[in-house]
Formats: sequence, structure tokens, C-alpha cells
Amino acid sequence: KNFNEAIDYFKDDEDYFSKDPLLLLAIIRIYNRLIDLDNVRYYLDILDKKKYHTPFNIRLLIFINCSIKKWSQEKFLEYGKILNDILPKYPNDKLIPIIKNKSKKIKIGFFSSDIRKSHSVTFFLKTVLSKYDKKKFQIYLYLNHKKINDDETTSLFKEMVDESHYTANLDNISVVNFIRKHSLDIFIDLMGVTSGSRLEIVKNRVSPVQISWCGYCNTTGVNEMDYLLADKNLIYENELNLYKEKIIFLPQIWNTHAGYANKREFNETPVLKKSYITFGSFNNFTKINDNVIKTWSEILRNIRNSKLILKSSSPRVNDILMKKFQKENILDRIEIKQHIKKFEDHINLYKEIDLALDTFPYNGVTTSFEAIWMGVPVLTMRGYNFNSRCGESINKNLGLINLIAKDEKDYILKAKKLAEDQESLKEIRKKIYNEAIISPLFDSKKFNNDFYNLLESLKVSENG
Repeated sequence: KNFNEAIDYFKDDEDYFSKDPLLLLAIIRIYNRLIDLDNVRYYLDILDKKKYHTPFNIRLLIFINCSIKKWSQEKFLEYGKILNDILPKYPNDKLIPIIKNKSKKIKIGFFSSDIRKSHSVTFFLKTVLSKYDKKKFQIYLYLNHKKINDDETTSLFKEMVDESHYTANLDNISVVNFIRKHSLDIFIDLMGVTSGSRLEIVKNRVSPVQISWCGYCNTTGVNEMDYLLADKNLIYENELNLYKEKIIFLPQIWNTHAGYANKREFNETPVLKKSYITFGSFNNFTKINDNVIKTWSEILRNIRNSKLILKSSSPRVNDILMKKFQKENILDRIEIKQHIKKFEDHINLYKEIDLALDTFPYNGVTTSFEAIWMGVPVLTMRGYNFNSRCGESINKNLGLINLIAKDEKDYILKAKKLAEDQESLKEIRKKIYNEAIISPLFDSKKFNNDFYNLLESLKVSENG
């Protein structure tokens, strides 16, 4: 209610208010909370043209353009450099020196604001924290949320590591000094430019080696971020210069999912029992851009007996999205599932879906792993950078190259062919059920070994 009142007040004299960068920043924050991304981009572009650059609005500008195809990888690097230049560099007399680790164990620190509420990052982080060689490694977990917001997820992860510490109540200089006291060998940032990001501490270096992994799939642009973990399906050799960090390729896949507690069972494709085919996407609505809406609408128009299930927890976002589908005259084929709080209910929704539709260029990650865990194939599209090739890497590691479309036209064609060939859908589901759990997608043991072997080699090379 208050947000709407503020927007109305701003709109009454927009020309006047738009002259003040701080008021523009305020309205951007409101629209961002409402997930009205078109308006967020509009006002961010005004600030950009005014050269009013702050760490907050540049981080948001970069992140929000992950879902826009017109933003080339060159753009991500360009604005990453802008971010690097405006991040504060603190005076040496305010910082304690980085203390060299003298113990035999390799000290590794992970930093995140998201170790709670079963956040998607936790399912990948669990793969490397649940079982590691405690004789060889000492793990620190830096929780960038207030202790009062702890939950079962936080408690679980605190039990996995050697030490856990809270940083949300500390200013940046205090955080830098606090982490430096631990004499880390390697610091791993799990956030990049996402919400809660504190790249200021990376800029002022807390460890001899600093790595970006898991939470944000692109370059941060920060000079002091030494490495970015990826795989060869995500970044090609001729593109290495488009990422500020040095790219380190994991042998098979950049992320492996820890899996879920629910028992895996084979689920027949629902179309065999119904008179229509059901597409679905449980991706965050911020990834569903106008091009995605047009492409999905074209699929629904091409397949008369079809519907699309989406999932949301925000009525305001539903209204924005449904208006866009209404313009495509396809609203009657869209079903939005709302207020699903129990994870069991969420994961069981996949039993209603014949084919999951990936978003582009900002692919789903956790949602694709979820769908595959439940035996549902995911149709994705070829990309042009890290965050737009996540779907490619997932399907290539599963041996489902036929589910990677070349472009929008091919995406529509592949969806139509699969909808009309129920036997193929049935066989793909069998393949996923039989092979996914032993594939790189869920082979936690193999990924854990690859991950720590890589970190150990980095420690050796830095010392060398």
C-alpha cells in the first residue's frame, strides 16, 4: 500500500523528481521490491546516463540485465569494470596485514548471505561441505545475515564446518580485518552481484586467493577476484578475455546438486493420462522476459491441446506477467500456482509437467536440477556467455543434446515435436530416471574430489 502511494506521488511530478539521483534510486528500490523489472531498468538507465554510479545501482544494473539478450558479454565486462572502479579501496592504516597461514591444513572461507530458508545455493554448497577431508582442510563459513534470522538450514551448515561467523552487523572494514585474522589460503564468494553482495571486502582482499563460484554465473569485474569457476560448456577458450577473472574449468560441470531427501520414483509423462500436454517453468519470474513470453505463447498457439504451469509467491508480479500473456491472447492456457510453502508440495508439482521450459538468456539452474531429479526433461536454448549456457551444460552432462535449441525458432519446433511424439517423451523420461543420479549433475562424491583437488592445486601454485 505504501509503495503504491510513493509511486503515485513520484508519478505526479516525475520530471521534477527525476532530477534528483537519490530520489531515482529510491523509486528504483521500490520497483525492485515489487519486481517490476521494466521500470527498474528504465530508471537505472536514467541514472547510468547521468553517470550517477554507486555500488548498489551498478550491481543491480548488471544483475537485472542477465535476463536481457541485448546485453552482450562485452557489456558485462564493461560494467564490471565500472563497478570495480567505484568500489571503495580502504587506507592501509585502517586494515591489518594478511597473515600467512602457518598450519598444515589449507584454510578455506565461504561467504554468503543465503545460508537459510533452503536457498538454492545451499543445495550446491552442501555437496562440498558435507564431506571434506578434515585432516587436510579447515573450513570457515561467513554468514552475512543476522543471527536472529537463523533457521534449520543455517544450523545444518554450521554443523558441517569447522567455524562459522556472522558478518552482517559489521561494517566493511571490520569484516575485512575480521576475516584477515583467520589467515585464509582461499576465500570463496558465493554471491557476486546478487542481493546481499559485499564485493567491497573482495576489493580490499581478505585472502591471497579469491574465487567467485556458485551464486552468480558471470564476471564480477573486480580486479581482486582472482578466479571464476566454470566448465568448458559455459565459457569457450576464445572468450576468456571477456571475463576479468582467470577462468578455472572443473572437469565436467561447474556445480553438482546434493539431491533431495524425497525418494526418487519413476513418473510417467502426464500426457499419457490426459488429453493435453503440460509445459512448466518454476523459474523466478525475473527471468521471464518479453522474448520468453512471446516464444512460450507461440508454442501454446502451435499446440492446441496444451497449457503452461508457472509458480509464483507474489500477486503483484502475477499481475504484471499475466498482462503480458494477455497481450499474446494466450492467457487461458496459463496456470499460476501460488502460496506453495512446503517444499514437498513444490517438488511434487513436477509430476504434473510433461516438459519443462527453460528461460533464456538467463537460464534456470536449481529449477532444472529439480525437474531432472523428478524425471522431467528440460528444453533449453544455446547461449552466448556463462549465465546463458547453464542449461546447455546441464543437458550436455546428461547426454541430452537434442534438448538444446539453436534459437527461438528451433526452441518452438523442438517443443512441438516432443509434444506430438509421446513415445519420445516417454523414452527421455526413462533415460533421465536411470542416468541422472549417476551423472555429473548429482555425483556429489566425484564433484567433491574434483573441487578440493582444484583448490589444493591452487594453493600449491600460489606457494610455488
